[in-house]
Order: sequence, then structure tokens, then C-alpha cells
Amino acid sequence: MNPLVAIKQHGQSIWLDYIRRNILVNGELSRLLTEDGLRGVTSNPAIFEKAIGGSADYDAAIQALALQGRSAEQIYEQLAIEDVQHACDLLRPLYDAPDSGGDGYVSLEVSPTLIHDTEGTVAEGLRFWHAVARPNVMIKVPATIEGLPAIRQLIAHGVNVNVTLIFGLERYQAVAEAYLLGLEDRAAAGQPLARIDSVASFFLSRIDVLLDPQLEQLARQGGEQGATAAAAVGQVALASAKQAYQLYKGIFAGPRWQALRAQGAAPQRLLWASTGNKNPKYDNLKYVEHLIGPETVNTIPVETLDLYRAGGQPQSRLEKGTEQAAQVLARLAELGIDLNQVSQQLEDEGAQKFNEPFAKLLSTLEAQRQAALQSATAEPTV
Repeated sequence: MNPLVAIKQHGQSIWLDYIRRNILVNGELSRLLTEDGLRGVTSNPAIFEKAIGGSADYDAAIQALALQGRSAEQIYEQLAIEDVQHACDLLRPLYDAPDSGGDGYVSLEVSPTLIHDTEGTVAEGLRFWHAVARPNVMIKVPATIEGLPAIRQLIAHGVNVNVTLIFGLERYQAVAEAYLLGLEDRAAAGQPLARIDSVASFFLSRIDVLLDPQLEQLARQGGEQGATAAAAVGQVALASAKQAYQLYKGIFAGPRWQALRAQGAAPQRLLWASTGNKNPKYDNLKYVEHLIGPETVNTIPVETLDLYRAGGQPQSRLEKGTEQAAQVLARLAELGIDLNQVSQQLEDEGAQKFNEPFAKLLSTLEAQRQAALQSATAEPTV
């Protein structure tokens, strides 16, 4: 069996971390859904920058929108919304299936310029929700301090939310709390809880990219501390994920959760993000193989999808080594590493990684917009 399809037998859903107009119209996404068992799609500003700014797929649409008087940002939103609508329609049969299990979603992220703006995030989240007008769209909201109340408010409004840029356990718990509070607000208002879905996107590979050089430097110093550091190299991201899963099982259990579940609520599944390997020393499937487990999602880029199809070996491994994972995280403090500080640094860097390509995309669209307008007003040559 195709390893990508077989993963579902272990309770995990594979979503594609990629969108581009050509895969929507040439049948490629449909093939991935049929042959690889793909169960969702995620996008972000960096993905759209590559899709729109790095191809000619959108040129005619950009020109037409420019001649309608749209601004660069309005053009981006229109293109992104159209792509997400198309993808939602392709995934709608999966969403509508009785055994969808919270799958069949396509994610669209609010502007990265709103990362510290609660009111702006809520307003744009609602605007995108109504503009896409598909029940299987998820609005992506960053897990910043300012994002937490926005998550609560959007859930209370009945909007599906993909919470992005989670790097640490403390913030993950705050995200889950925001989800529960949103459901409770909605229930208190007499609104239904069924078919409101959310995922908490825990970013992984960037944790190791940041910490491995520090750990390797400490390991070279030798001694007991050096041994502790050496044992943690390449392990912190996986350990964080395994611990997050243990927290998940505790959060979505007990009387508080059962009261919501009785009203039709679904748990906020953990989603493993940033799962493409960025270190040539590691197995390219490291952040996929070790994190397969029930009620989880892994969103993976095309390159990793291809690698897993060719050589993946799916087994339920998420709860293997949970005690060792806890020890890895606990002993970081002995090395002078504060995981909350690390998480904040990664969050700040993550915001920049989305802001920069978004600004680049708007600049590209502005140039194309100006060119279209100049072409339209140019004097005809004889």
C-alpha cells in the first residue's frame, strides 16, 4: 500500500502544505486526494508569494483586476480567496463524508501585518470567512499573545481556526484554553458546537535549527553537561511534540471537555507543521515518521510528500519514548536553555519569515498593476 494512504490507519491525517493555481486546474490536487489519501491543504503568505510571484499562472487575472482599479493588496486577497475556494470545492466531498474526522479543510491565513493586532485579526478573519463562503475553510491565526483572544472570538463566531506559529508547550496550552473558552462562549450564547473544527499547528524543525548549534557547542566542552547537551542534539523538537500530545490527551478529557463534547464539540487536534527537514545530517522524514499517532495531522510540503510516498514506513510512534522526551526537555534548564525564551524567539522569527515574503509579494503585484495600467493607457502605435 502507498505509505501515505497507510498513515490514516494509524489515525493521522496528511495535509499538503502547498497551494498554487496550476495544481487546482490540471488535476494534480485531485490526484493527490485520490491516490495519496491527502485529507487537507494549508497555505501561508510565503506559499502564496512563491505561487503568485514566482509563476505566470496569475498574470492574466492580475492584469484584469488591476484594470478594475484594485490595489495590490486587494489583488492578492482576490487571488488567494479564489484559490482557496477552488481547493475547498475539491475537498468538499471529503468534508461532507460521514467519516471525515475533521478533515477536508483548506487554510487561509490572515495578513502577517496583524500578528499583534487582536481586533484587526478578528475583523479580517471574519471577512475572509464570509468571502470564501465555504464551510471547509480554516482561518489561520498566529498563536501570539494578541492572537489568543482573537482565536477565542472567532471560535465563538463559529469560524474554523488553524492556530499557527506554536513553538512551545506553555503557549500550546494557552491556545487550547482559547479554543475551549470560545466553545463555551458559543454554547452560552445558545449557538451549536457541531462542525466547528480547529487545529493547533506546532512548528517543529525550526526548533532544532535554532537549538542544535548551541547544544553542539556545549557538547564539545565535555563533562557531564557536555554529555547532557549531546543527548539533546536533534531531539528537542520531537520531544516537544511528544509532550504536547500528552498535554492534548489531558486537555480533551475530564468533565469540562465532556460537557462540550456532549453538545457536539470536536477536539482541537494537534497539527505538526514545519516538518520538512532542514538539516542534511538528519533523515528527511524525521518529522513525519516519529510523530504518527491518533487524532493528529501532519502538514507536509510537496518534496516531503514525494519522499514519503517512495520510502515511508508508517507506524504509531508518537507515544514511544515519552519519558525520555520529558527528560530531554527537563534537562535543558541545566544547560541554561529557557524553552519559553526559545519559543518567543522562534515566534518573532516566524513572524518575520511571513512578513518579508508578504511585503515582497505586494511589491511584485504593485509593479504588475502599474504595468497593466500603463499598457492600457499607452497611445496606440501606427
